[in-house]
Amino acid sequence: MVAVSANRDRGPDAGGNRGSDAGRDGGPETREGRERDARPPTLAVVVSLVAAAVATLAALVADPTGGAVVGVSVVAFAGGALLGSARVLSWGAAAGVAGIALAAGFGGGAEPLLVAGVALAVAWDAADHGLSLGRQVGRAARTRRNVAVHAGTSLLAGTLSAGVVYGTYVAAAGGQPIAALALLCFGGVVLASAFR
Repeated sequence: MVAVSANRDRGPDAGGNRGSDAGRDGGPETREGRERDARPPTLAVVVSLVAAAVATLAALVADPTGGAVVGVSVVAFAGGALLGSARVLSWGAAAGVAGIALAAGFGGGAEPLLVAGVALAVAWDAADHGLSLGRQVGRAARTRRNVAVHAGTSLLAGTLSAGVVYGTYVAAAGGQPIAALALLCFGGVVLASAFR
């Protein structure tokens, strides 16, 4: 006596399926059920947008014109997260760097420009990391700790870089032009991004 399911013994039905094995072959219903949401995790998007808003506010304090250009990065980071596009994130980062440089060119203060630079680096890094997580594990995966640790590490590296940049600026002759500070700030942002 052999215990075999009656469904397996049956031949193909009218649709060509074999009994209970019909759902195992990855038909359209099961494929749709298994597709994951490849958008970035919500926390990564929130961290990115908050950091971009901080960068915008700091740049606005330094210079309203440059701050307005940095504000474009908030829109670009939100769009990049919604579209899942690294290219849009890069445009946002470029707009932010251009806004910081513009604010420095119009005589913005060193301290708010450094805050804007670090916040912009954290915003871009969190958004980029969120895109990677979305592609690799999906939006529904448990990534809160990963996102928090990554953002905290980026913030720490950026803060240390900004400290070195500011120390160099203060130690140099007091008459350094603000454009030199903008270049140092950009170097600090690149250094902070290298630590990610």
